[in-house]
Amino acid sequence: MNEGAFERLPDAELVGIYQRDAAGNRGRAAVSELFRRYGDRLYAWCFRHLREHEAALDVAQESFMAAFQALPRFEGRAEFSSWLFAIARYRCVSAFRAARPVDEEFDFDALAAPGRNPEDAFLARENEDRALALINTTLDPDERTALWLRCYEGMPVDEITRALNLNGSAGARALLQRARRKLRAALAAEEEGQEA
Repeated sequence: MNEGAFERLPDAELVGIYQRDAAGNRGRAAVSELFRRYGDRLYAWCFRHLREHEAALDVAQESFMAAFQALPRFEGRAEFSSWLFAIARYRCVSAFRAARPVDEEFDFDALAAPGRNPEDAFLARENEDRALALINTTLDPDERTALWLRCYEGMPVDEITRALNLNGSAGARALLQRARRKLRAALAAEEEGQEA
């Protein structure tokens, strides 16, 4: 199979070729095609979050290196693209946090929201933890990734469709609707269990 034929193969097949022949020419060609396929999109995604060319290049490269090192253990429970962008998301968050030094003269007391007492803050945190637990136990990896990209990253639905390499006319819209239905049902079941 020549390298041009790899362009037509789905991600999962390329991952399989790499895992069976990691040290061989076919394995190297397969992983090269995977990274070529997502290189520009991953950089653009990192740049959108970090707003700095060099930082986005670094994070994209680190994400590819982390994916390359973990690829032999990739089990395919999620789409390759979802997995790759999840790696990049964590690296962007880490890079963003590292790039923001603490100002020693900053007044941390000014961060307290006016009128928000500790009890309200505790309840809000408890609700967030409950929602995250429901998301992790109820949704499959693609649904979690799509929901994260939409709600926390603010990514438009059509970009999520492209980032997750979803087929079909509805794309990420259908995935997000299914995730929301599952969460509503899980929340209703949880509330019924508490009332009983």
